[in-house]
Amino acid sequence: MAGTNAEVKVVPIETKGTPALGIEASWLDSQFVMIILNKGLVACGVIDMAVMERAGAAIAVIRGTPEKSLIVVDDLLSAKIQEVTEKAESLGVKVGMTGREAMDILSS
Repeated sequence: MAGTNAEVKVVPIETKGTPALGIEASWLDSQFVMIILNKGLVACGVIDMAVMERAGAAIAVIRGTPEKSLIVVDDLLSAKIQEVTEKAESLGVKVGMTGREAMDILSS
């Protein structure tokens, strides 16, 4: 395959619970980032919350803005959760907490 702008980086993350993996993916003109944890995900808005809700998954979503894109794992950790599934909420994840706070809950 001749040159590509696509890239996927896996980032090990220490948590208060089970270690996690961050995924930073980018391609021509776009990207997504997520943290995969023992009990669910902290992710950018690329996740289809309706599908995850039907699947009973514990998901916390943070949406970037044109001024502040979510590109690397650290962007998720410092930003505020904007949407959660019922499963994530039942585990203690709340809208308004930081990605780091949600990560620590979902890693236990």
